[in-house]
Amino acid sequence: MKKIHFGVIKFKKHVVNLIIALILGVVGSFAVVAGIKAIPTNVVNGAYYSGNTESNNVSLMINVYWGTEYLDQMLQTLKEKNVKTTFFIGGTWAVMNESYLRKIYEDGHEIGNHGYHHKDHDKISKDENLKQISNTHKIIKELLGVEMNLFAPPSGAYNKTTVEVATSLGYKTIMWTRDTIDWRDQDSELIYGRAIKNAKGGDLILMHPTECTMKALPRIIEQLQAKGLNLTTVSETIKDVVA
Repeated sequence: MKKIHFGVIKFKKHVVNLIIALILGVVGSFAVVAGIKAIPTNVVNGAYYSGNTESNNVSLMINVYWGTEYLDQMLQTLKEKNVKTTFFIGGTWAVMNESYLRKIYEDGHEIGNHGYHHKDHDKISKDENLKQISNTHKIIKELLGVEMNLFAPPSGAYNKTTVEVATSLGYKTIMWTRDTIDWRDQDSELIYGRAIKNAKGGDLILMHPTECTMKALPRIIEQLQAKGLNLTTVSETIKDVVA
């Protein structure tokens, strides 16, 4: 009797698995016929964590919210290496550093939105999310005439509301693939290693205008280029990604 019982169970499991496979097959066929595309793994909860992984494009995304001490040298390095990238600008920094903001833009770099007061956007209300993003948009548009469409949440702190608000304002929410953590670790070798180790197409490499990043930047660019990667803006890196 036990053999019969186990045989029945095994048969039932086989039938169940067959039914599940048939259902998945039908759903998959429907998706293909209907033209439905699956959300790629580099877009999570509406935020971009990388760009097109099938390309050789990578981006050095530079978040600017404090200081100007090392910007001149970083901009000079980017110019010497013929690299264009994206600077995510904080609103209060833009107000206090208009000349540097103009210099970044006039050097041909893309300008992104980094919020107005560097708040954790997952801890503020919908209205405050709206104010932080839109106020930064307004001030930079007034100063440069630029319509930004990329938003990098300060500290990488965001939630569903943040993404919904950003989207309603015409923004894509940008995170990162790799973080140099240069704001914390004042070590050029460590920053260099984090930026280039296993680097691949589609990477969004987060950094800030710190002294150690300034020192590591020439080698970071050279090594990424030596890997056959093309350093470009965030918009260019994510342009073929389906959200």
